[in-house]
Amino acid sequence: MNLGKNSIYEKNLSRRNSEINISSLSFLFCEMVSYCHSNSKSISELENKLNILGYSIGAKILELNCYRENILTIKKQLKRELKIIEILQFIHTVIWKNLFSKMADELEKSQDIANEFMVIDNNPIISQFISVPRELKQLNCNAFVAGIVEGVLDAAYFQCTVTAHTVPRDGHPLRTVFLIKFDPAVIERENIRYGY
Repeated sequence: MNLGKNSIYEKNLSRRNSEINISSLSFLFCEMVSYCHSNSKSISELENKLNILGYSIGAKILELNCYRENILTIKKQLKRELKIIEILQFIHTVIWKNLFSKMADELEKSQDIANEFMVIDNNPIISQFISVPRELKQLNCNAFVAGIVEGVLDAAYFQCTVTAHTVPRDGHPLRTVFLIKFDPAVIERENIRYGY
């Protein structure tokens, strides 16, 4: 096999500022949604398929980010997030910036349920590309991003389920809340480790 100069294997993984053309992303994502829709019988099945696609990307995003951090830091300073709040702050800032060139707008903990947290994006880039037909008005294409977040968390050993919910507010009609429900074992592990 001849790997030329333009081979994907020749590209530098540590390069951080690689921007993608928004229209290319729009086209690719619309085709992904269209493909999943053609193979789905219900809205929930379509959202589940988008979530699965995102999940596989999430694990790779975490691996790529760790690789980049290993190159740029001294080995003694390497850090792995061990607390729930630390990994969520990492997603809220670093992962969101790598994916969308901006931080997520908010990170909140549920006041009622101990294992629920929310990452909030007031203007998710994925939602800007999709015009949902009337018969699919309940569809939330940010299930794809929820899958990415779930993939990152599972790869970091914080088992959870992540769902996306559109919760419009004044000035932010596309505002999306990514609801993260950690497995009880994750909460128990943190309580044992840190005595909460």
